[in-house]
Amino acid sequence: MTETETKKRKLGLTSVILISLGLGIVCGVLIHYFMPGGFVRDALLVDGVFYVIGQGFIRLLQMLVVPLVFCSIVCGAAAIGDVKTLGTVGVKTLLFYLCTTALAISIALTVGNIINPGRGVDMSSIASSDPSTLATASETSIAETLLNIIPKNPIGAAANGDMLCVIFFALFVGIILAILGRRVETVHKFFTQFNDIMMQMTSMVMHVAPFGVFCLLSRTFANIGFSAFLPMVKYVLGVLIALACQLFLTYMILLFVLARVSPFKFMKKFVAVMLFAFSTATSNATIPLNIETLEKRMGVDRRISSFTIPLGATINMDGTAIMQGVAVIFTAQLFGVPLGPVEYVTVIATATLASIGTAGVPSVGLITLSMVFNSIGLPLEGIALIMGIDRILDMCRTAVNITGDAVCTIVVAKQEGCVDLGKFNDPSAGSDLEEVRMAS
Repeated sequence: MTETETKKRKLGLTSVILISLGLGIVCGVLIHYFMPGGFVRDALLVDGVFYVIGQGFIRLLQMLVVPLVFCSIVCGAAAIGDVKTLGTVGVKTLLFYLCTTALAISIALTVGNIINPGRGVDMSSIASSDPSTLATASETSIAETLLNIIPKNPIGAAANGDMLCVIFFALFVGIILAILGRRVETVHKFFTQFNDIMMQMTSMVMHVAPFGVFCLLSRTFANIGFSAFLPMVKYVLGVLIALACQLFLTYMILLFVLARVSPFKFMKKFVAVMLFAFSTATSNATIPLNIETLEKRMGVDRRISSFTIPLGATINMDGTAIMQGVAVIFTAQLFGVPLGPVEYVTVIATATLASIGTAGVPSVGLITLSMVFNSIGLPLEGIALIMGIDRILDMCRTAVNITGDAVCTIVVAKQEGCVDLGKFNDPSAGSDLEEVRMAS
């Protein structure tokens, strides 16, 4: 392979999506400010072509979620083999996810109190949505939340997209496959081959990713332009600062301290996955690319990543938790609701709980945010106020979510001796990954 060919392969997926992302933003802004409203712009272009292609791409990704997560976790749990090792990996992963989520909310609350995003905001300048159109999360006790993890009907849970139930049942199946070993080799092979089918299907869907990204961003900016950001710039800034702290401080320190690997090399190799997550605003869509990048570019054993990454896409929502923390401060200040130590502790506990089981699909954080608001008596109208600009922030927090999954995977894999450091430190390792995916 020549040096020129290597460079081309490095530019594959990342370059195409980046170009689509940039063109989508430019196109949307031009349409919003320079194209007169009417049938052609609104009905035919924005709510016609852009909406159908963009949402069609999202639906393709959603179509893959349940079978992809189920097969990945079954295969991951079965591949680890030793039940004791599986239990160790599972406990470490769960603790890591819960601790980083609680830390993320704490960072968000701190940043929120420093920036004070809700003070000095002119509510008359903000176009609010009708709060009655917002689905609210019903208040559920911790006991019921834990019980709801166990599916009454696994088939029904899969049909309804209840991901915690799907993960629980998949783990159960994977553990049994590991225990029975050769006696269920045929079943194990079925899940392995079906997992390969889902990975290939995802690769095929990726062929339309640039078009989907272009249409999603074009429609977003054609509808809101830049004007929606101006009245709420402090809120947006607060979320972005908290996300940056979690990404560049928390995660990088954890990588360096717990895994003893270079955060800079990690970021350089992981940027393509972050960019794709940012473009699609869905954690589940990044599962195959995340697993392949960790295995081929960073030397992480697939037995670990195929277990931790799908699990993280469902229960590890640090970016979403950060949005919820800043939104709490923003809304409390906006409506003059005082918050004390008890309320802050309640927010941390509730938001951590709410992030577990949050589906990895666009804007679902707004739904679980109502659970957090209800826990401390904040008005739901605050959620309606931030709905208009949530799409952009959703893209940013999704990139943080999937980075947290990858960091956890590397930390756990390193402690289990399942990381090839030679491959991790090799800048050319897996450099053909993106080109292969585009050509597959």
